Amino acid sequence: MDLSIVVPVYNEEENIPLLYQAITTAVAPLGLEWEVLLVDDGSKDGSLKALEALAGKDAEHVRIIALRRNFGQTAAIAAGIDHASGDVVVLMDADLQNDPADIPRMLEKIAEGYDVVSGWRKDRKDDFATRTLPSRLANGLISAVTGVHLHDYGCTLKAYRREVLTGFKLYGEMHRFIPVYASSVGARIIELPVRHHPRRFGKAKYGLERTAKVILDLFTVKFLSSYANKPIYLFGGTGIGLMTLSGIGLLYLFIRRVFFGVSVLGSPLFQMSTMIFILGFQSILMGLIAELLVRTYHESQGKPTYTIRKLVNLSPNGHSQDD
Repeated sequence: MDLSIVVPVYNEEENIPLLYQAITTAVAPLGLEWEVLLVDDGSKDGSLKALEALAGKDAEHVRIIALRRNFGQTAAIAAGIDHASGDVVVLMDADLQNDPADIPRMLEKIAEGYDVVSGWRKDRKDDFATRTLPSRLANGLISAVTGVHLHDYGCTLKAYRREVLTGFKLYGEMHRFIPVYASSVGARIIELPVRHHPRRFGKAKYGLERTAKVILDLFTVKFLSSYANKPIYLFGGTGIGLMTLSGIGLLYLFIRRVFFGVSVLGSPLFQMSTMIFILGFQSILMGLIAELLVRTYHESQGKPTYTIRKLVNLSPNGHSQDD
């Protein structure tokens, strides 16, 4: 299979036939082996029946995954990725705001050697105050924290080589952070301006309340991308910083006691410095425990600490091709 298109679906009954037609129009002329995986995320309207009708009409290309209840967009995307068989996986929404006509342009970028093509809704057709502005602020924050600079993390329309989607699981709202995970294994990422249309049917499923979830997930992503293999750098660095701060406070109390005769125990700074020192020491111990867990994870499951883009004159088991 050359191409898998994964589409999470939640209460999009009216959009489904139009979406299928748009995907077919965009992809069929490319001459590829392709499939579209439509993941019903516990829809409460007639979406599942509409999907089943499509599957009956085009069994060659349409795959349906029906989840038992509404697990959320990230879980639906994860289910689609797990069941996709294409060398390239394209993610997109079912609300027709993403345009399938952009998929061929994304595949051209993949053919040029990029591993991730991220859609950028440069001319976004959403409410500015409740959707566009919070999204821009979140994109700036995510780019600053992760070091992977994209204008539009929230745009679902993205294309990935399959190999950069392996090795991690998606939770919470983490589907938007897939480019960060991909970057951590050396993926080449490019951003491509894509069309964005106003919603024609149904209503938006997310509002400002999603922002808090994204910020909390950002902490997890930053830790996993920067410190998952060496947690002692985070915990140990924090511990050393706290112990240094404690040492400065205690040194100040010592100097004040020796030269000015001021009691050490009578100052609240002594208790604060002592507690900060203990916290710093505990942080270092936590880092050592985390290091043991990381080694257990890699060694017990045979997980590599590196990723390989390609091999020349070597088979995947490390022997020369002549062996």
